[in-house]
Amino acid sequence: MILGAMALSGSSETEAQLVRALHDEHASALWRFVLRLTGGDRAKAEDVVQETMLRAWRTPDVLAGTHAAVRAWLFTVARRLVIDDWRSAWRRHERAEANLPQQSVDDQTDRVLQTWLVADALDRLSTAHRQVIVECFFRRHSVAEAAAVLGIPEGTVKSRTHYALRALRLTMEEMGVTE
Repeated sequence: MILGAMALSGSSETEAQLVRALHDEHASALWRFVLRLTGGDRAKAEDVVQETMLRAWRTPDVLAGTHAAVRAWLFTVARRLVIDDWRSAWRRHERAEANLPQQSVDDQTDRVLQTWLVADALDRLSTAHRQVIVECFFRRHSVAEAAAVLGIPEGTVKSRTHYALRALRLTMEEMGVTE
């Protein structure tokens, strides 16, 4: 692939190996994802995957992230490239349509990517902080119910929740997630 040749010609062997590993690990899943987004246009999907890999190569701090963070970043970049291309094409070829589609379909991509990022961030928290977040936010327990499940006082649940949310916010900022 062109990306491999570019990596070899302009960077160290270690960077080339990282880019090759990135490509080997994520390119096929990314291509299938983009193929669906482009409506089956294989050439467009290949172009988007190549541009996504090129952007990853130009952003070396992305390569240092966890598997889930790197994958989420790649899928987000690819989706945005497809959207940008669609928007520019739409502006060039805009036309009025009398018959609107019967039913819209929600795109769950953002939700899946956010789920991966939150799960990765939760894994980085201490066990005590992770437990109170899971009980209070994911299982929707009240403070009293969470205290009973965890076997700790209610005041401890409140303070751990406060500090756990701060730690979660910092962790996600370190992962490059912005509001």
